[in-house]
Amino acid sequence: MDSDIGALTVIFTEFYYWVTVVFMFFIHVGFCMYEVGASRRKNHLHTLMKNTMVIPLVTVTFYLFGWWIYSAFPNGPGITGGLTAAPFAEPWNELMGAHMGGKPVGTDITEADTALWARLNGVFFAAFLLFSWTAASIVSGAVIERVRSFAFWIVAVLVGSVTWIIDAAWGWHPAGWMVRVLGYHDAYASGVIHAIAGGAALAMVVVLGPRIGKFRADGTPRNIPPQNPWLVTIGIFLIYTGFWGFYVACNIPIFDVQAGDGVFYSATNIYLAPTTLSAITFNFLMSLSGGMMAGYVVSRGDPFWTYSAGLAGIIGASAGNDLYHPIQAMLIGAVTAVLVYKLHYWVERRFKIDDAVGAIAVHGYGGFIGLVIAGFVLWGYPSSPDASFATVSPWGNFLGALIMFGVLGFLPTFVVCHILRAAGMLRIPREVEIAGLDIAEEHAREIDELEIAAADAEARGASFRPAR
Repeated sequence: MDSDIGALTVIFTEFYYWVTVVFMFFIHVGFCMYEVGASRRKNHLHTLMKNTMVIPLVTVTFYLFGWWIYSAFPNGPGITGGLTAAPFAEPWNELMGAHMGGKPVGTDITEADTALWARLNGVFFAAFLLFSWTAASIVSGAVIERVRSFAFWIVAVLVGSVTWIIDAAWGWHPAGWMVRVLGYHDAYASGVIHAIAGGAALAMVVVLGPRIGKFRADGTPRNIPPQNPWLVTIGIFLIYTGFWGFYVACNIPIFDVQAGDGVFYSATNIYLAPTTLSAITFNFLMSLSGGMMAGYVVSRGDPFWTYSAGLAGIIGASAGNDLYHPIQAMLIGAVTAVLVYKLHYWVERRFKIDDAVGAIAVHGYGGFIGLVIAGFVLWGYPSSPDASFATVSPWGNFLGALIMFGVLGFLPTFVVCHILRAAGMLRIPREVEIAGLDIAEEHAREIDELEIAAADAEARGASFRPAR
């Protein structure tokens, strides 16, 4: 940091990303509350702990290899080049710990590396880590009440620390091959997080099968309503709150966007193209509002789908919300919400897919639709400040959506879930599902309570025993 302005820029950027992490934590709190509220009482503890343990498992695996993947894989090995050197992201590197910059101790990094990464590596890592938690938790909601915790945690690590970060390297890195070759544009992760997680959730639900009692003998679905609508409501609103941090973490707060042609500092999107926080504020609010209004109308005032449609509206417009006009964002949010609602019930009836909380529809279908719409609305717009990159196009974003939802979302999880099912490790036994996944914990608690009551009774008897 060779000047006061340079120092302030770095320190502000450091603090900026730290704050986004705080906000994004609300997303995970919201997911926990939402899923517990949506599950039946007999499964509450299992649902809560299944999602809670995403935090340590994905954090450790993302530290060990996930963060390195993002920096090492933008070329897509065998597509447009090999791996990119990323020693600063290797778990044993000095820049993966406390560091004040200056001359490095080891020989694998340079002083330029320490100047860039010493203060920013940890907060960048944490912002991407919270994206990872989000991706894994999207899968969690769809499979409640019938999946073994261990199986879900395997998929959570797969999605949270491998597949989503590969697609981030390909389509969310400023030099990602999908941006360069396809003109892929996905500023706020309609595909990079939501479509891939929705595809993974679909794969797991297909292999897992529906909950007992979800479908009648004639194949028509039964409605299994949320156990606690108030908890669902609070959970969704916490997800909305955390989504503000999610959006802001997709931006660079201060960047010289002219890079040698002069000095012009601006906030940028994830591709280092200029945007403003005002733009995303307008579009976030308008896409949320469009989704909620459309959801209320199409669901005839159903609270669950009104809230979920608001989330679908944001996700559908996220791919282009750095560039849309607010009215475009509102209309795209509304269209996405209606399509998501219709697709959820059509797929449920046609293919007997039991998506317990609508996660596949809201995140998977919503993200896919948002990418396709962005390809048309932003057709011909530069995908990057680099003029050599392909421009945004319908076919580029459609291919990107297929890669996100299908190639990196559905296929790897489908294969892993088949292996888990073959090993008898995917689904809980039928009798446990009927009794409830919390039965073991409740039984143990009852035994503890009986033992304590017996001890209390014995103590009281000793206290009042007459003297001889």
